[in-house]
Amino acid sequence: MRPSNRAPDELRPITLERGVARYAEGSCLVSFGNTKVLCTASLEEKGPPWLRGTGRGWVTAEYSMLPRATHERTRREVNSGKPSGRTQEIQRLIGRSLRAVVNLPAIGERQIVLDCDVIQADGGTRTASITGAWVALHECFAWMQNRSIISINPLREPVAAISCGIYQGQPVLDLDYAEDSAAETDANFVITGSGGIVEVQGTAEGKPFSEDEFLSLLRLAKEGVAQLVELQKKAVA
Repeated sequence: MRPSNRAPDELRPITLERGVARYAEGSCLVSFGNTKVLCTASLEEKGPPWLRGTGRGWVTAEYSMLPRATHERTRREVNSGKPSGRTQEIQRLIGRSLRAVVNLPAIGERQIVLDCDVIQADGGTRTASITGAWVALHECFAWMQNRSIISINPLREPVAAISCGIYQGQPVLDLDYAEDSAAETDANFVITGSGGIVEVQGTAEGKPFSEDEFLSLLRLAKEGVAQLVELQKKAVA
């Protein structure tokens, strides 16, 4: 039995609330159960220096966890002088995931920065960030279209992410912290609306997992992402 009493293939309650940050070109407050992340999209008129003259734009991300997002206060990373290795890994993952579904030349030589700030953490903060950041990015591109900055929406399709794991010998979808901290295997899947796989991160915490177990997690992830994509489409409709 899962601690949350959910079925093995059941997501936590998911909400995607648009337009929550007044000054951002795009924003979304995403909730995966008790995990809550504020995602904002900011337009910068200049792209990275290394793309100058190419006619291509860029999408990048920054990720952070507020001091009381967890049970005990964590120190702000700005006070340590640089982001931790975990933070750098997550923000690069978010950026890669969004760029996979963006027509970068359609942006022009501009940059969109996605800020994902974890307000409350209960497992799956990176997957929630990717799912909510897509909505914020969609809203930013719509804002740009309405002002004739771009002529088409550069997003090719949705992209979302979900965690899966093997908990007490059973493959389960969308791990919360209680499950994630005790899982024998945990994995994160980034998948597009058409079913394309952008990235897979999988780790055996106890014994190695088998190919059959991996395929069972992939099946769960595809089912979960299909539900998330429908919620994304409703959020931006």
